[in-house]
Amino acid sequence: MGRQIRVVHRTGYHYAEQVSASHNEARMTPRNNREQFVLAAMVDISPTAWTHTYADYWGTTVTAFEISHPHRELDVVATSTVDVGDRAGVGPGVSWAELSDPNFRDQRCEMLEICEHVAPVPALRKLARGFADKHESPRDAAVAVMKAIRERIDYRPGVTQVHTSAEAVWEARAGVCQDIVHTAVGALRCMGIPARYVSGYVIPAKSPEPGRAYVGESHAWLQFWDGAWVGFDPTNGQPPGDLHVEVAVGRTYFDVPPLKGIYTGQGESEMFVEVEMTVLA
Repeated sequence: MGRQIRVVHRTGYHYAEQVSASHNEARMTPRNNREQFVLAAMVDISPTAWTHTYADYWGTTVTAFEISHPHRELDVVATSTVDVGDRAGVGPGVSWAELSDPNFRDQRCEMLEICEHVAPVPALRKLARGFADKHESPRDAAVAVMKAIRERIDYRPGVTQVHTSAEAVWEARAGVCQDIVHTAVGALRCMGIPARYVSGYVIPAKSPEPGRAYVGESHAWLQFWDGAWVGFDPTNGQPPGDLHVEVAVGRTYFDVPPLKGIYTGQGESEMFVEVEMTVLA
């Protein structure tokens, strides 16, 4: 049995001084896939903006918008109702031989790229290769290395920044969900297993009461290739469940930020974020 979940995600910027214009992209509309169906979704923007909605290269819904008159605050509210089904958790399966096929690697090259931000340290590369040698199934090796990463890295907010690399996270032995996912993505890719970053939301309650609004959380997990894209939440050490709502996928966080843009004006900007989640049924 699945759940119907309403998500209200409010974010935006307070500007220290009035800005004359801003150009932005919001990735705040949940995805339709085999595990969830979007029943309703809308994005409200204040001040009034010119908007254009499209699907990006990775299939994420993007609301691009432009505000061409002076303003001191940008307020974006995305309200969605999603029917989240039972997540598969297991793909049809793939062998090491299939993963090493040149044609397959060419098709999945973008999710095999080991960029600087996710590149594992030598110790983690060695650990990952050991799991690959030990397990006949790529899936078993993937789960094993992700659990080993979680055992080393403590979930600790405030010790990293958005641009902190997987190498720094490994050495610090601490980070947030974004950091743990980047570290795991790099390890999987060095094993030859395609992996992609997933952003979304999760209700921080094991048995949420229907109709009660919870302070939700922006969250990150990943999907790896096992004959199909299979989700795993390395921060929690298990596959995502029916309290997770998927919004965007990409190579790393930098493909999926909920809100990004530029503005014309002087002074600093301060971002704010609020997420409210309610189980409807």
